[in-house]
Amino acid sequence: MASLNVGNLGEYLREQRRNAQLTLRQLADAAGVSNPYLSQIERGLRKPSAEILQQIAKALRISAETLYVQAGILDERDRDEAEVRSVILADPSINEQQKQALLQIYESFRKENGLATDDSKPPS
Repeated sequence: MASLNVGNLGEYLREQRRNAQLTLRQLADAAGVSNPYLSQIERGLRKPSAEILQQIAKALRISAETLYVQAGILDERDRDEAEVRSVILADPSINEQQKQALLQIYESFRKENGLATDDSKPPS
């Protein structure tokens, strides 16, 4: 896991907020955080928790994993895997048993290719 990269995260958040045409106050209200706290995050003075990042992502209508990557909490490969899993789990056209079967197949392919998650790797 990379170290928390607060400066780049703040710049990224500011850019996303501006792209969404939201003021700092509007985003703070939508995310359920204080205006000064959000300002400090954008300026790189605060390190937000994963929970706060998730609230901000929801308010910006972007994936929380994207913010986790920007913050250094998650690396790019982990984000890609999480997104695949999210898409499978969110698919309304298949039932829970089918979703679990797909996830097991996906994980077996990852293992075969040497990309297994830490949870699925055998203990050393």
